[in-house]
Amino acid sequence: MMRLGRAGARALRGPLRWGPGGAAPARGAEVLVGAPGGESGGIAEILMNRPHARNSLGKVFVNELFSALERLRFDEKVRVVVFKSEVKGVFCAGADLKEREKMDDAEVGLFVKRLRNLMDEIAALPVPTIAAIDGYALGGGLELALACDLRVAASSAKMGLIETTRGLLPGAGGTQRLPRCVGVGLAKELIFTGRQIDGHQAFSMGLVNHTVPQNDEGDAAYQRALTLAKEILPQAPVAVKMGKLAINRGIEVDIASGMAIEGMCYAQNIPTRDRQEGMAAFREKRPPRFIGK
Repeated sequence: MMRLGRAGARALRGPLRWGPGGAAPARGAEVLVGAPGGESGGIAEILMNRPHARNSLGKVFVNELFSALERLRFDEKVRVVVFKSEVKGVFCAGADLKEREKMDDAEVGLFVKRLRNLMDEIAALPVPTIAAIDGYALGGGLELALACDLRVAASSAKMGLIETTRGLLPGAGGTQRLPRCVGVGLAKELIFTGRQIDGHQAFSMGLVNHTVPQNDEGDAAYQRALTLAKEILPQAPVAVKMGKLAINRGIEVDIASGMAIEGMCYAQNIPTRDRQEGMAAFREKRPPRFIGK
C-alpha cells in the first residue's frame, strides 16, 4: 500500500510514497490505495488524522483534502473511495472554530466558499464514495459525509448540523444535501434545532445506508464500509461510474430530462469492452473479468 502523510488525512497505500526520498510528509489527510490484484485492490481510503483538533476542517487540512481528491480523480486503479477517521471516537468535528474566530468577515466568507467547493469536489469524484462514521460527525463533518454517495455509521456515532447552536447556518452544502437525503421536513427540523442524532436514528430517517454496533476497536463502521466497498469492487467500473453520473445529474431535473441523461450515459457504456465481457461471461456461464475499459 502507498501512504501519504500522518498528521491529518492520508493519501495512497502502495509501493510508492509521496515526498522526497520516500519520506512521508506530515499531513492531516492521507490517501491509501489497495494494491492491484489484492482483496482490497481498487479501494482507496482517505484517512483523516488531525487528533489535536478532532479532524476539524482548518485551512491546511482542507488544502490536503483537495490534493488527495485531485490525485484520486485521475487514478484509473481506484474504483471505490472510503473516507475514514484515524482519530478514535470522531469522524470530523466540523469547522475549526479556533481558527475561524481569528478571521475577519471577508476571510470567513472566502473560507466557507472553499469548504463548499471541497464538498462539491467530493461529490464529483467519478467513482462511488463511502463515509465510515465511527464517531462524531458534526457541522462540516456531516456535510462531508453528505457529499459522499453512501454513509455507514456506528450505532453510537453522533451526527448533526449544529450550526444554529453557534449562531450560524450550514454553509458547505448542508441545506441542500440533507433535504435531498432525508426530505425537506426532517432536514428543516434537524437544522432549525441543531439536534444531534445517533446511528440508529440516522438509519431510520435514511441519513445513513447502514448502522452497526460499535466494536472494541472503534472501527465498526469502517469495517462495514469496507465490506460494502468490496461488494462494489467486482462490478463493471465504467457502468458504475455512468450509473453514478446518471443518478446525480438526473435527480436535479424533471423525469423526461433525467431519462435523456440516462440514455446518454447508457450510450457511453455500449462500446466498452466490459459490456462485451459481461455478455460473454453470461453466455459462457462464468464470472466476468472487468477491466474498466
